[in-house]
Amino acid sequence: MEASRGLEIEKKYDVDAGAVVPPLEQVVGVARTGNPHTDLLEAVYFDTPGQVLASRRITLRRRTGGKDAGWHLKMPAGAAAGEGPQQRTELHAPLGRPDAVPDSLLIHLHAYLRGAVPAPVVRLDTRRTTYPLYGEDGTHLADLADDHVSAERLGEDGTDARQEWREWELELVHGDPGLFGPVEELLAAAGARPAGHASKLVRALGAGTKAGKRAAAGEADAGPESTPALLAGKRAPAAAVVTVYLAGQIDQILAGDAAVRAEEPEAIHNMRSATRRIRSVLAAYAKLYRASPVRKLRSELKWLGGLLGQPRDAEVLQAQLRDQLGGLPAGDGVAGATATVEQRTGGNYDAAYRLLLEALGSGRYFRLLDKLEDFRDNPPVRADAVAPGRRAASKAVDKAARRLQRSRKAARRARRGRDQELALHRVRKDAKRLRHVAESAVLVHGKRAGKVAKAARRQQKILGQFQDAVVARDLLAAIAEEHSEPATADIYTELLNQQEERMAAAKAGYRKAWKKSRDLLRRNVI
Repeated sequence: MEASRGLEIEKKYDVDAGAVVPPLEQVVGVARTGNPHTDLLEAVYFDTPGQVLASRRITLRRRTGGKDAGWHLKMPAGAAAGEGPQQRTELHAPLGRPDAVPDSLLIHLHAYLRGAVPAPVVRLDTRRTTYPLYGEDGTHLADLADDHVSAERLGEDGTDARQEWREWELELVHGDPGLFGPVEELLAAAGARPAGHASKLVRALGAGTKAGKRAAAGEADAGPESTPALLAGKRAPAAAVVTVYLAGQIDQILAGDAAVRAEEPEAIHNMRSATRRIRSVLAAYAKLYRASPVRKLRSELKWLGGLLGQPRDAEVLQAQLRDQLGGLPAGDGVAGATATVEQRTGGNYDAAYRLLLEALGSGRYFRLLDKLEDFRDNPPVRADAVAPGRRAASKAVDKAARRLQRSRKAARRARRGRDQELALHRVRKDAKRLRHVAESAVLVHGKRAGKVAKAARRQQKILGQFQDAVVARDLLAAIAEEHSEPATADIYTELLNQQEERMAAAKAGYRKAWKKSRDLLRRNVI
């Protein structure tokens, strides 16, 4: 059963035990306050012994009491503590068993747990009084929760394992984020202070414990002020440019892990693209780093990319041939060919996807994720590699452009047929590398690098259509040889002709795209 999903936008405040909730209808835009109601909530939070989830501002709990009893998973979707409203994606699942995290939530955590099993770490008992806020037209704008909390750390023998505190929590329902400002002024006048922690879990773990320090460190590191993007700029060192670019791609892999496992549209393609981008950039800037870590990381990314590529290629081929068969007049031949093609492409996809899922549950995959994050956080930069980012990026883009020029010339000289097809496939790969390297250079070269990336992408896309037609042609030829029924023979002939036409059109489109970008992609590109 799929988990339900929503976006939580809230802000927390610390308050003393004797604080009185102010008259909230005094806030501009709030017409009235609904009757308050009180719930008794019990929540058990799950994490690993090392607080892997809390360190990433992820909370997993099972809560009873109140109107939303069940399992809740909250993942960051916006600002961190101290920066205004907290935005988190919240997923819900039914209560189920108290000791078994529902699969619909667990699927979102594998990329972070990496084989670890979450267990109870904290129990919270909360007496919550909720004050609904309504607008002039009756819209339910927000809820102010007045929480009296009792927390107990589980599985620990240390002192001070129990804590008690009070906090207010303002959460938007259908209101605008602009509501936070005026409400906060009123709450501050009543004694409220911005909360010192982003979540009850972090406070319950305790700042003095190892677990609390790990969770608090994750809370501090999760905000925009500490993202690698602020390391970059026109004067950034080359290693910072790489770090910024890699950080974005690593985030894509981690965020896309659950989507791949759930077979969401384009999920495999997106993760595969992220692995390719990292490989391209590591190759382009390899001289900045010690050779061994880069070589090993690229090798493992190639392994993962290969596993992602097989189901993705089968998926693309299936969609392409399905569309072409759908455009033919209905008949026994079309029906027979469709059934055979679907069986072949679907079987190839299923087999490849099973291998991919097996790999995503392996220690090798989890170690790769560890290595990627370690490379991002502790780049193995050579002691003598202190090149300015602009200069290093220019050299990297220029080198990738020259590589593309060489492969283009080789394709022009190649004999028509298989040799030329392989040569054009090489051009496509080199265009893709240039695109990725130029994307990284945007951080320090701006629009000019963006234009190069766009030109390379145009060539890559056209030659991708050429390669798709080549793969489809080869599959159809094999099927036609195996299935020589008269009813389908003409269908396969027609489909094969269509692939040849697509290949010719793609080659013409590539020549046009090259002429258009010829001046842009010469020496000293940026």
